[in-house]
Amino acid sequence: MVIEMVTSSVFWLNMFPANDGISMTMSPRTIVTGLLADYNKHCRIEFGAYEQTHEEHDNSMMTRRTGAIALRRAGNAQGGYHFYSLATGCRIFRIRWTEQPMPQQVIDRIHVLA
Repeated sequence: MVIEMVTSSVFWLNMFPANDGISMTMSPRTIVTGLLADYNKHCRIEFGAYEQTHEEHDNSMMTRRTGAIALRRAGNAQGGYHFYSLATGCRIFRIRWTEQPMPQQVIDRIHVLA
C-alpha cells in the first residue's frame, strides 16, 4: 500500500503547474503526455476509501462484490481504479464499485493483513 500511496502522490503532484516550472498554466503531466485533467475520471474516489468492487459474475452463487481499499486510478480511458482486495490481499483492477462507510471489521482485517 505504501508504494501505491507514493505513486498516487506523484501523480497528483504532476497534475498542477509548478511555481518554478516551465509553464505557469500547464502541468508537468500535460506537458509530457498532452492529456488534460478530467475531474470525472481522476477524482472519483480518494486513496484509502472502503469500496465494494463489482465482480464479473454469471447466474451462479459466486460472490458479486468484494470488499477493497481504493489505491489509485489506473490511467485507462474507462476510468478504472486499482484496489487492495481484503479477501486476497492482492491488488485488483475494477471499473465499477460502490463506496461504503468503513466498518470496524475492515479496520481489523487490514491490521491482520499488515
